[in-house]
Amino acid sequence: MVPGEGPKLWTCDRLRAWHKGVQGSLALTPGLRDFRHRSLSMAPYHIRKYQESDRKWVVGLLSQGMAEHIPATFWQLLKLPRTLILLLGGPLALLLVSGSWLLALMFSLSLLPALWFLAKKPWKEYVDTVLRTDMSDITKSYLSERDSCFWVAESEEKVVGMVGALPVDDPTLKEKRLQLFHLSVDSEHRGQGIAKALVRTVLQFARDQDCSEVVLDTSNIQLTALSLYQSMGFQKTGQSFFCVWARLLALTTIHFIYYLPSSQAGGL
Repeated sequence: MVPGEGPKLWTCDRLRAWHKGVQGSLALTPGLRDFRHRSLSMAPYHIRKYQESDRKWVVGLLSQGMAEHIPATFWQLLKLPRTLILLLGGPLALLLVSGSWLLALMFSLSLLPALWFLAKKPWKEYVDTVLRTDMSDITKSYLSERDSCFWVAESEEKVVGMVGALPVDDPTLKEKRLQLFHLSVDSEHRGQGIAKALVRTVLQFARDQDCSEVVLDTSNIQLTALSLYQSMGFQKTGQSFFCVWARLLALTTIHFIYYLPSSQAGGL
């Protein structure tokens, strides 16, 4: 990276150029030809710093992304032993006491909306907390200091992805550490490498800030995110519960760390 430049942009245009070079040097197999065709049909995107005019898109991505986790959380809740006992044992006990099948059935049916509400609770609480704290004023939180930043991925004048980075404020740390926040990509633009490009942007920014480590948190039901981070070299360091509702739902927060190579080892 040339001094003074921002993070490198990982765009579909660059992917097109790469495929053109490959095609000129070897014959593509049918599978590779199909991949090339899909890549060229994607709308180009670029990554840039956040602007205030992006706020409605960014808040929408946050809300949409969290809402997508509710069904998976609900099904995980249904499979918990204590939930199965409640769903099966509750109506049975009520039937034995009252002798009414109708009452037992109504009890069972009333449990499902209650469980759905419980599955929504931690995600809604997370969004509310974020919009009251760091994302209440993104410019102030992420763009007022040189060691933090917030980026968006833009495609056809629409924000389709986002990610933020803040320094970890821990005086006990011997090395500079950066934390990745709020990685999200619009559901209609996934599979184009946008998430990976956003993560690479954060890693390059961390290198430019002379950081040695990048950390992040995700949840145990975000399987795609878990796979992405591990494929990029992040290592799991532990897990915890981010709120009491998450503990009830067995919704664990997974902690990851990425160890940046030394500057002598070259770029990412």
